[in-house]
Amino acid sequence: MARIAVGGFQHETNTFAPQQATWEEFVRADAWPPLLRGSEMIAGVEGFNIPIAGAVKKLAELGHEIVPLAWAAAAPASYVTEDAYEKMWALFEEDLEKHGPFDAIYLDLHGAMVAEHTEDGEGELLRRIRANVGDELPIVASLDYHANLTPEMAKLATALVGYRTYPHIDMAVTGSRAIELLDKLLREKRPVYRAYRQLDFLIPLVWQCTFIEPAKGIFDLVGELEAGEKSHNQGIVSVTHTPGFPPADIAQCGPALVVYGHDREAVEAAADKLAATVKAQEKAFDGELLDPDQAALRAIELSKNATKPIVLADVQDNPGAGGTSDTVGLLAALMRHKARGAVIGMIVDEGAAKAAVETGEGNVMRRGIGAVVGYGGEKPVEADWRVVRLSDGVFTGTGPFYGGAKFQIGPMALLTDEASGVSAVVACKRVQAADQEMFRAVGVEPSKVPILGLKSTVHFRADFQPIAETILVVRSTGAHITDPLDMPYKYLRKGIRLKPMGPVWQGA
Repeated sequence: MARIAVGGFQHETNTFAPQQATWEEFVRADAWPPLLRGSEMIAGVEGFNIPIAGAVKKLAELGHEIVPLAWAAAAPASYVTEDAYEKMWALFEEDLEKHGPFDAIYLDLHGAMVAEHTEDGEGELLRRIRANVGDELPIVASLDYHANLTPEMAKLATALVGYRTYPHIDMAVTGSRAIELLDKLLREKRPVYRAYRQLDFLIPLVWQCTFIEPAKGIFDLVGELEAGEKSHNQGIVSVTHTPGFPPADIAQCGPALVVYGHDREAVEAAADKLAATVKAQEKAFDGELLDPDQAALRAIELSKNATKPIVLADVQDNPGAGGTSDTVGLLAALMRHKARGAVIGMIVDEGAAKAAVETGEGNVMRRGIGAVVGYGGEKPVEADWRVVRLSDGVFTGTGPFYGGAKFQIGPMALLTDEASGVSAVVACKRVQAADQEMFRAVGVEPSKVPILGLKSTVHFRADFQPIAETILVVRSTGAHITDPLDMPYKYLRKGIRLKPMGPVWQGA
């Protein structure tokens, strides 16, 4: 039995987003648990599809002593404030000094955190932890699929283990895999070699989906390299590829991979093979993007002969990537073209949701909804909105991505503009439209509507692709800019291509 310290600090930073991640965002609960520290962490993460939940469960199964530190996560947004970062570090520092020594450390990290005072949030965290515990202590961290896996992160961690699915249905599984690797390293005490590679082009998030090619085939290879090498005793113990998070304006933004093993030549060969495979698929990492009017008109036409919903992915207003979840370009287009029966969600407008509660079910309120932040100069959509259904916003996710998540997103309402027949689901807190229960909470059965608009980039596919006739990708106003060519970068490293087969970055 080993003494394993466990903690986590999760944030996906879209440096172009308008809202920062404050300490309050890390402290409060939304779909994931609130700030947890010490013994409360063990029960606090149970049942969630998050890495630390899988890690804690696997540690208990293996009989190791769990020493809980602190864990916190905040919804994707712009820079983590220096105040929030330093407050979280203060908890880590105190716990490391108070509860040590340890045999190893497990960390639940994202990999794309940018703070006001450091562009490599995870690399800096690992640097500080190393200064506290030394260079020899095993540290294994799990990473999000969208990590910008930096050279510093690879150097400072003993091993990094990333998700293999997007939508992220393997988050808890990844935490479990990280612990299995940590346990193996502790038991065998053999030297571990590392091969790290960065790729030289940015991959838009919407085309990183592992349900479709080329990412599907690439991650099949990741699993094959790891399993195949193990079965032939070639000394590979772990393979991780992170396609990157383009909305992060930092030098080390972009795809990367890391391979670990006991045979240096095998490790280097596996890394070269995986890197070559990703580069060979560069051209395939692209697809069609429709503007809101094109999407509305095509959806209306397709729905005439469809037996299942036409899903419109409002990818640039994805709160899961820093979007405000209140832009109205797609909503307005659906209303303009009278897409009767269409439903769009989640539109975050606390004022509208609370006004709907005051108005009451069955009654009509004349007001604007959406565009609360006013991103891109947008204005709220004015209409006579009938309050069809109200909810307290408390429910549990049931889909593959959000399954087990306990939502507490404040008053919700289903509002219908009877002139166009278009409905909107409004809520008080930002949450990605990636679980059907968000619609059922206000009386909408997603599989029964002709057109369904979702403020999500890819995670929605886990729960909604099985019920969709087809999926159209919409480029409407939003802070999660889908095409890297549209991002006003200043700090990328020179020589990286801004998109698949795109121009080379030469500096601002």
